[in-house]
Amino acid sequence: MSFNNLGLSKPILRAIQEQGYTEPTPIQKQAIPTILSRKDVLAGAQTGTGKTAGFTLPLLQLLSETERGNSKPHIRALIITPTRELAAQVGESVVTYGKHLPFKSSVIFGGVKINPQIGTLRRGIDILIATPGRLLDHASQKTIDLSKVEVLILDEADRMLDMGFVHDIKKILALLPAKRQNLLFSATYSDDIKKLADKLLNKPELIEVAKSNISAESVEQVVHPVDKGRKRELLTHLINEGKWKQVLVFTRTKHGANRLSGQLEKDGITSAAIHGNKSQNARTKALADFKAGTVRVLVATDIAARGIDIDQLPHVVNFELPNVAEDYVHRIGRTGRAGNEGEAMSLVCVDELELLANIEKLIGRKITSIKIPGFRVDPLIEAEPIRNGRQGKAKQGGGRQGGRSSGRNSRGRSNTRRG
Repeated sequence: MSFNNLGLSKPILRAIQEQGYTEPTPIQKQAIPTILSRKDVLAGAQTGTGKTAGFTLPLLQLLSETERGNSKPHIRALIITPTRELAAQVGESVVTYGKHLPFKSSVIFGGVKINPQIGTLRRGIDILIATPGRLLDHASQKTIDLSKVEVLILDEADRMLDMGFVHDIKKILALLPAKRQNLLFSATYSDDIKKLADKLLNKPELIEVAKSNISAESVEQVVHPVDKGRKRELLTHLINEGKWKQVLVFTRTKHGANRLSGQLEKDGITSAAIHGNKSQNARTKALADFKAGTVRVLVATDIAARGIDIDQLPHVVNFELPNVAEDYVHRIGRTGRAGNEGEAMSLVCVDELELLANIEKLIGRKITSIKIPGFRVDPLIEAEPIRNGRQGKAKQGGGRQGGRSSGRNSRGRSNTRRG
């Protein structure tokens, strides 16, 4: 099947062709016709499946089918994302595929000045991509009108709930007209997602192209046992021995990301850290340098990495395993995209063996363990509780006591709320 068979107009097909795409991905084959039928959709799609174009393309087609006339543009479509990086990525997709259409779009998120955003909104736009916090900032200042929204899209809804945005989403829904089309995209189907879907969606079509929580088949996964104190040394060894040009490395905490990035620089490996405490300009520059190849290693926390979209990223390294097993699937989904093969390595110390067991239970298989010569594990070292830097609570052996680690502060609000 080609894009020509999916009911898309010539201007959209032209933009797709200019990007070099000829055949839709499985999620696009299912989602585009369903969305064009104006049904609500609950879609389960892992990162890297082409889901962004899966809702961007039919959205542009739907808006094209209704003439706005000569009136000033107003917000007809609202796309909500959990992070700034993902908002920027979705915004790029809208611009790319809508380049031959008359629509105006804008991306708004926190971490940057609000006044330029106010000016853009006043001039009028058709499609708005936003993070929840900054969207509510505009709503509170009455600088935004959502009363004519025809299509609402929640992208990576599971991550939004993990980050504590559920109350913000409810506030946003109250600002929207009752009659609208709703599209909810999520990598996983938790009970919270099902509850949100029940409230938000009207007789939705269920679209699922891969089983939830199953790691990508095109990603080769391996565990390297190592003592905690020698992880950085092993990482440097792997990068130099493999002559890696581009590798995304995950840490559990912002402080850990900064520290590791600095240590790699001392080892002669160009590196940059990306996390929620970095300014938006710093995050944008770090990602641009990484994509351009001027930085070999990008060290990221889970939330900051959301929205990183690199088609041919060959290596992902879990410098520290995540406290929540589902985050492992999101992490390794950064490689092995669009039919390319990828490699995901986890540097696992004795403290993390329970976390590893949780991950293997989730993905339904044992991950191959390979010992690196010269990095023999000291059997006398005992496991210590893992301190979760985001909540400041120790967890024995990385277990899941206390529920999800979601970056919330003592009041239960997300530390990254202004996204």
